[in-house]
Amino acid sequence: MLVYPSAIDLSSSSLLYLTRHLSAHRKRIGSRWRRLTAGRQALLVLAHLRSGDTYAQLAVAFQVGIATVYRYVCEAVDILAALAPTLADAVRPAKTKAFVILDGTLLSIDRIAADRPYYSGKHKRHGMNVQVIADPFGRLIWTSPALPGAVHDIKAARTHSMIDALTEAGIPTWADKGYQGARGTIRVPYRGRWSTLPAGKRAANSSHAKIRSVGEQANATLKNWRLLRKLRCSTTRITDIVKAVLALQLAATA
Repeated sequence: MLVYPSAIDLSSSSLLYLTRHLSAHRKRIGSRWRRLTAGRQALLVLAHLRSGDTYAQLAVAFQVGIATVYRYVCEAVDILAALAPTLADAVRPAKTKAFVILDGTLLSIDRIAADRPYYSGKHKRHGMNVQVIADPFGRLIWTSPALPGAVHDIKAARTHSMIDALTEAGIPTWADKGYQGARGTIRVPYRGRWSTLPAGKRAANSSHAKIRSVGEQANATLKNWRLLRKLRCSTTRITDIVKAVLALQLAATA
């Protein structure tokens, strides 16, 4: 077995944030002794979520069993998922923004051809549909629970009551053509071919595209957590992992 030094492209604030909550959890449940300290457990979990290191790799690196790695990761994900804001919690600070961006992203998963509900015709691969709300600078505000990849973006947004929540709060929201018909405060591009659109509508669509491109930064931020590129678990577990990532991302930008 060869061993080499590595690094995680995260700030120390993420490590300290997770360490603090793990320490509080251990104290709350009365855990007297662990093979790893709370700080080492936090480092192990971040290596798994951010870098996508496998349980076997982490077991060797931290000199613990694979079962221990699994328990440590599950424990931390559950703690972080509980810290993630609800949609109602996210809407309150969003009211202070000039506008927000609503977009959907597909998290690829390993599925067989028979799993049609997970196949996205738009992206031509299997995955999970996650809706993202970002601020004008492309920073994450909220991520939705995961749905099978075959679910259309507007249906996913309606399923999570995102359109109603944003409209009731009166928040101007920019979205792409996948949200045509959403109404409320959701702003979408004008429909039609570029060559047939009047000059005014072309200019409006160009401006709309520039604003929406910021939303791609939020999607990229989510996918920078490499574990989210190769998930093979249930919808419920993926939702917990996405919530855990959201909690860490919000803590890092606070």
